[in-house]
Amino acid sequence: MEPLGYQKIDQYDERCVAALAEHYKAILQLLGEDPGREGLLKSPERIAKAMLFCTGGYDQDPEALLREAVFHEDYKQMVVVKDIEIYSMCEHHMMPFIGKAHVAYIPNGTIVGLSKLARVVDAYARRLQVQERLTKQIKDCIQHTLNPLGVAVVIEAQHLCMSMRGVQKQNAITTTSDFTGAFMKDPKTREEFLHIINR
Repeated sequence: MEPLGYQKIDQYDERCVAALAEHYKAILQLLGEDPGREGLLKSPERIAKAMLFCTGGYDQDPEALLREAVFHEDYKQMVVVKDIEIYSMCEHHMMPFIGKAHVAYIPNGTIVGLSKLARVVDAYARRLQVQERLTKQIKDCIQHTLNPLGVAVVIEAQHLCMSMRGVQKQNAITTTSDFTGAFMKDPKTREEFLHIINR
């Protein structure tokens, strides 16, 4: 009997997985491990698939994702989606940074399906990134695609390259922000957004 409801299906380019796996096998050897021991036999393939999943945003067009669910609506008040989980990879050390994004826009004749805002965040986060660029890319995508009266993006994240290695500061949180339109020009609009996400 077929299962009901949502079914997760992972699809990978097998040639890419095999090529990556060979490199990870060599990396394990260079680290002093034995890729032939029981616990590591399938690790190169697993790591390859994990990396392809974590960088799957390269295969997505964030603007096209937004355009899939644009609706005409006479609503010109702030729309906020807060606490969108972010899992991204620092391009400097290829270690994760984890946090949350808060995204807002003020419609200008069109609104977008709320889940699409989270999908845009994912599409850019699932690439080798720096938090500053990620923040700007999300903002630019929404502004360019929807042409709203303003866009606001704030990201708060913990970078494992700071907490696991290097300076080893476990409680450091990095915050970045970017604004367009009304959020940039009108301090009251910006303050309302910041009040909502900090509530």
